[in-house]
Amino acid sequence: MASPNQWTQTLACSILTALLSEFSSSSKTSNIGLSMEFHGNCKRVFQEEDLRQIFLLTVEVLRNFSLQEHLSAQMSSVFQRYLALANHVLSWNFLPPNLGRHYIAMFESSQNVLLKPTESWREALLDSRVMELFFTVHRKIREDSDMAQDSLQCLAQLASLHGPVFPDEGAQVDYLAHFIEGLLGTINGIEIEDSEAVGISSIISNLITVFPRNVLTAIPRELFSSFVNCLTHLTCSFGRSAALEEVLDKDDMVYMEAYDRLLESWLTLVQDDKHFHKGFFTQHAVQVFNSYIQCHLAAPDGTRNLTANGVASREEEEISELQEDDRDQFSDQLASVGMLGRIAAEHCIPLLTSLLEERVTRLHGQLQRQQQQQLLASPTSGSADSKTLDDLYEDIHWLILVTGYLLADDTQGETPLIPPEIMEYSIKHSSEVDINTTLQILGSPGEKASSIPGYNRTDSVIRLLSAILRVSEVESRAIRADLTHLLSPQMGKDIVWFLKRWAKTYLLVDEKLYDQISVPFSTAFGADTEGSQWIVGYLLQKVLSNLSVCSSEQGLADDTVQLLVTLVERRERANLVIQCENWWNLAKQFASRSPPLNFLSSPVQRTLMKALVLGGFAHMDTETKQQYWTEVLQPLQQRFLRVINQENFPQTCQQEEVKQEITATLEALCGIAEATQVDNVAILFNFLMDFLTNCIGLMEVYKNTPETVNLIIEVFVEVAHKQICYLGESKAMNLYEACLTLLQVYSKNNLGRQRIDVTAEEEQYQDLLLIMELLTNLLSKEFIDFSDTDEVFRGQEPGPAASRSVSAADVVLYGVNLILPLMSQDLLKFPTLCNQYYKLITFICEIFPEKIPQLPEDLFKSLMYSLELGMTSMSSEVCQLCLEALTPLAEQCAKAQETDAPLFLATRHFLKLVFDMLVLQKHSTEMTTAAGEAFYTLVCLHQAEYSELVETLLSSQQDPVIYQRLADAFNKLTASSTPPALDRKQKMAFLKSLEEFMANVGGLLCVK
Repeated sequence: MASPNQWTQTLACSILTALLSEFSSSSKTSNIGLSMEFHGNCKRVFQEEDLRQIFLLTVEVLRNFSLQEHLSAQMSSVFQRYLALANHVLSWNFLPPNLGRHYIAMFESSQNVLLKPTESWREALLDSRVMELFFTVHRKIREDSDMAQDSLQCLAQLASLHGPVFPDEGAQVDYLAHFIEGLLGTINGIEIEDSEAVGISSIISNLITVFPRNVLTAIPRELFSSFVNCLTHLTCSFGRSAALEEVLDKDDMVYMEAYDRLLESWLTLVQDDKHFHKGFFTQHAVQVFNSYIQCHLAAPDGTRNLTANGVASREEEEISELQEDDRDQFSDQLASVGMLGRIAAEHCIPLLTSLLEERVTRLHGQLQRQQQQQLLASPTSGSADSKTLDDLYEDIHWLILVTGYLLADDTQGETPLIPPEIMEYSIKHSSEVDINTTLQILGSPGEKASSIPGYNRTDSVIRLLSAILRVSEVESRAIRADLTHLLSPQMGKDIVWFLKRWAKTYLLVDEKLYDQISVPFSTAFGADTEGSQWIVGYLLQKVLSNLSVCSSEQGLADDTVQLLVTLVERRERANLVIQCENWWNLAKQFASRSPPLNFLSSPVQRTLMKALVLGGFAHMDTETKQQYWTEVLQPLQQRFLRVINQENFPQTCQQEEVKQEITATLEALCGIAEATQVDNVAILFNFLMDFLTNCIGLMEVYKNTPETVNLIIEVFVEVAHKQICYLGESKAMNLYEACLTLLQVYSKNNLGRQRIDVTAEEEQYQDLLLIMELLTNLLSKEFIDFSDTDEVFRGQEPGPAASRSVSAADVVLYGVNLILPLMSQDLLKFPTLCNQYYKLITFICEIFPEKIPQLPEDLFKSLMYSLELGMTSMSSEVCQLCLEALTPLAEQCAKAQETDAPLFLATRHFLKLVFDMLVLQKHSTEMTTAAGEAFYTLVCLHQAEYSELVETLLSSQQDPVIYQRLADAFNKLTASSTPPALDRKQKMAFLKSLEEFMANVGGLLCVK
């Protein structure tokens, strides 16, 4: 390495790189037939002495190179190799001194390892000259993008230094302060290269996430302040470059990745109110927020369509159908920017309001002008006008998205709450607010806010909402004026997306969930207020307006009906909705399948039906409720029966309008099932049961039309999924009977049917997937049962249940008989199908283990083969499911005590498989528990065979030391449970012993 000859230096570097590879992880280790434990011990010895020695030598070589004024091409090449070697050392996955059960897992090299060396590295890494050297090296070679990647990666690893290498907190503070000084010295005042962006963002991200917050705040105040200013500057700068990458549609979005990483770092900082006082980051948040808005607005307010760096913005861009919506594609970015906007609500909410108000006024004027030109049929200045409109639409699009993310969170399954920062902001200013003017601005979306007297004394949050309602109003008026062709479907989607997100959080705000509530909020959207009634009416009107024109715009229709579901899914909101005449008009129009609603796509019609059913359970008097159901559900039944009871139905069933009628009905039934809740299940189940029997008849008629067959099965899947958990015994039996008949018809129609071409595989995959889903849903009743022996169905005479006894087991086993022969190995290559199949057979083994031995011989063999296949050649998730299935099967054998039964013999084979998996093969640590439980049950069942396996294994060991260690370990393993018995306490003791066994000898027999 010290040789002046560059060829020799290169050779030395290659030898060291090969050494590092050999010792770094099991995947790179040569196969030399030694145990994992041996490999692990070698790695530990190597990392303590040799690795450190290699690092110090490499640092020396790098120091010599960094002192050279000019590097020849050959010297550069050698320099780069040593830099890569340093990176290799700093990315080493250090083994801790004492290895527990994560023995083998720890030995693996994983992605993005943080630097956590042992204490012996203290001197080498805490020497400030080492860190300075890497900064110096980077400054020297930063123009060379390949070398810069390595030098930045070395710095990112040094930025993640943690663990026993630091003697105390003071050492961490010194190291961090020193590092930040070096970082600021390197990047301040330079033009950052494209190839540096991701590396620099990784360094900053590591500093913020790895070093404890109290260490971060203990560095000198001016230094921390400079660091945060630098972070702000970089975030704004990367954000601008990311926006440009987006315009140029680059393949490699380096700035986008770097920007996302810096925004995540911001979230880590601003959400920590323990170490930073309130308002600490407000000014920085304002800068980042402003720059984000600026990048997404057109000139003059923004830089979106400016020709940057001589690059003209894309002309008429075609948005492809496959392209993800911005709100999904950039959801993380928008969530971060929204969070920063809340921190600086005082600045950001008024800013968004003024930008939106100004644009909606321009949009209104522009649309009016184009309407006049149409009326006068004057030669339009076409392209200039459409360019102006496009710019306005794109501006409004981004402003609505940011507002949506600023005002509300996207909560999945939880009750959405108004963000505390927004609530505090509104409360803080409520004394300056005139409630009546606020309500007037909210209730006049057709007027300019500034035309209302006293408009500046309104609640800022409500005024921001009213700015979006005004955009919505301009759109609705344009639809009424037949200007739909000039509107942007994307803006339409944004508006209803925002209104849905807003309504979930703010509309009829539940005051019990908050310590304090803003008076303007509770007055404008609280329960029993005129404001909330007006808004519900307005939103419903918006839904109707959209549905009347958007049958061709699938995405817009979809978002619109989702808004409708939001309005009725909570009973309090639904009570207001049903007081609107428009709701009843919508219900009648949908029930009569009159245009334009009948042109909506199937998924949209399904969701619309769900909404109409949910609305029907709002608070109404009995007569009104009866009238509602008569108008919503009866026409569905009448039309369906009229179609299928026609004498010539078998002849007409393939006609387009008949098929459409049937499809629409089936979609509606799925929608009805999706609307099930505990308090409506009685009505809905009885209504749907009448249909299910007719649907089985349709299976016969449409047996050669796979998409209809799939839709029929889907109705059953939805009913079972949503309703089975509420059904008492007799109702559940009705459903089981219907499902059994469905499966029998399906089986008869598919018997001996050859799936010929490749698409048939896909089609077969769909119906099989649905049937497995149906069976899994029926089984779920054994886990989740809310029924109270038909308490839900009081007053409805249950049939004599005892005389008919179709159980879930009968249906499910019949279904399995049907599916097993069809499950070819080719079909198991479809991951969804494979997972659903194994989930189903594990469920069956867990719930009805006693039924498995009763299966016909060929099916039993097929099931056992499936389990073996799942354990040996499928994903770890599937393997785990199969191991979970073995325990109940072995317990079943122990109960039956039939030693010549096929299941008993099969479990003996599985004992060997699980034994080999635990003792001889590499497996993930998550698998140990499932494998351990199965193993214990199998050992209880086949004690003699287990002893034989252990004997065979021991007798194959030549090394007496290893023989003794193994013998002791096996004795210890079963010591707590001798003789092993199926007893929970013993099983737990065994699993604990198994952990120790794995930690002690887990790496001994696993050979590489």
